Amino acid sequence: MAENRPDWWRDAAIYQVYVRSFADADGNGTGDLAGVRSRLPYLAELGVDALWFNPWYRSPMVDGGYDVADYRSIDPAFGTLAEAEKLIAEARELDIRTIIDIVPNHVSARHPWFEAALAAGPGSPERSLFHFREGRGEDGSVPPNDWVGEFGGVPWTRVADGQWYLHLFDEGQPDLNWAHPQVRVEHEEVLRFWFERGAAGVRIDSAALAAKDPSLPDFVPGRDPHPFVDRDELHEIYRSWRAIADEYGGVLIGELWVPDPSRFARYLRPDELHTAFNFDFLARPWRATELRTSIDQTLAYHAPVGAPATWVLCNHDVTRTVTRYGRADPSPGTGFEFSAKRFGTPTDLALGTRRARAAALLSLALPGAVYLYQGEELGLPEADIPLDRIEDPMHFRSGGVDPGRDGCRVPLPWTPSGPSYGFGPSAGAPPWMPQPSGWGEYAVEGQSADASSMLTLYREALRLRRAEEGFGDGAMTWVDTPEGVLAFTRPGGLVCAVNFAGEAFELPPHTAVLLASGPLASTGHLPQDTAVWLRL
Repeated sequence: MAENRPDWWRDAAIYQVYVRSFADADGNGTGDLAGVRSRLPYLAELGVDALWFNPWYRSPMVDGGYDVADYRSIDPAFGTLAEAEKLIAEARELDIRTIIDIVPNHVSARHPWFEAALAAGPGSPERSLFHFREGRGEDGSVPPNDWVGEFGGVPWTRVADGQWYLHLFDEGQPDLNWAHPQVRVEHEEVLRFWFERGAAGVRIDSAALAAKDPSLPDFVPGRDPHPFVDRDELHEIYRSWRAIADEYGGVLIGELWVPDPSRFARYLRPDELHTAFNFDFLARPWRATELRTSIDQTLAYHAPVGAPATWVLCNHDVTRTVTRYGRADPSPGTGFEFSAKRFGTPTDLALGTRRARAAALLSLALPGAVYLYQGEELGLPEADIPLDRIEDPMHFRSGGVDPGRDGCRVPLPWTPSGPSYGFGPSAGAPPWMPQPSGWGEYAVEGQSADASSMLTLYREALRLRRAEEGFGDGAMTWVDTPEGVLAFTRPGGLVCAVNFAGEAFELPPHTAVLLASGPLASTGHLPQDTAVWLRL
């Protein structure tokens, strides 16, 4: 569908690659770029238009690579810069573009800038690249303000000379001072560095957090503007990034957790970001009214700025789709993607799988672009990680309440058997994160030969989405349906219908069933938790 159009990103199917868990070629237990290169034919057969790579740069891996020590080198665990360049080129030969991840809010505590700041001492130019402050209280032992970090807890750490530095995430991720021109220049040069190596786009991590109120005041609920979220200074930064992206024909994609639709849309004006993740959609429970509201709101606040919507069911930060949809609905307003993620939360995987299959057809039929997280096409559930193997700092900063995000980052199964289910060589080291017993039942090899598998469903859906001009970017119109059923038309006589209700839904007159997420009733009715694509 995207092919060679300059606006390919408007309706692309983009596959998220978490390199550490995708494929291990050298057998050291960690996924690597060579492993991804070996699996490019699989990704081409799947039918995706682009790959988004989580950070692959040199990093201590305190937070899965989001603590970047050097943007211009690849972490040795993954490979080399030359291999990254080969991967970008080889993927492009298969009509697959590459999107890299940039983390503007912070760097690693092992970044040369931060190491120099620690060595230079209070008041130095080196420290002005970050947010160093004196503490409060008579002896300076109280943090400079009352902020709460994104992982919970106090986002300040005190260093040996008595000053404190800000880190909205882990202490190994000091926040940059975006009021400093050197910070801006460095990131602009990093963008050019990767665009010149063939990257087609940039995903911007925590895009609404980089700018801070320079006085770093205490947080006052309800006071506008927020001291570190969605500040107006960000728009000038992203306008400068857009000018660079336009030079190279590149795309800017924001990770924006901004609940106000009007403020969200400001980032998507024609001279800022091209598009942004739609987290509201994945945060909704499996209810027709909830998802229709999300779809309507999403399309409404994208329309004034002419930006395409994006649809996301899962990523490396949230509970996997089949597990999430198999759980009881959480309390209203708590955020479906996070609220149920607690130890011992029960789930019905059979139910979750039926719903995830239906959700796949729903999201792939909507106008705009779609993001698919690795393993989602296999129907992988969230894995339970032994306590002594958890690595995610979110778990530790929550005081052990939250199991963290490791459960959705377990290495992929490629074969039904073997010591790592084909993730690495048979004689290789065990995977960096343990795979559950029985993981092989989800393996690519087995699903490829099964006409009813999740993988086969995704392959066929992506093939049809590319072949049918009515899918992708464009118009949609809701069809009147009974309560608990969503149906809409797309150009060219295409219809997507999803039944959330207990009673089967009688399908409208049609000439063909293009694809269904599960068996249809012999009477021509759509069962509960099932989706179908029709041609009228």
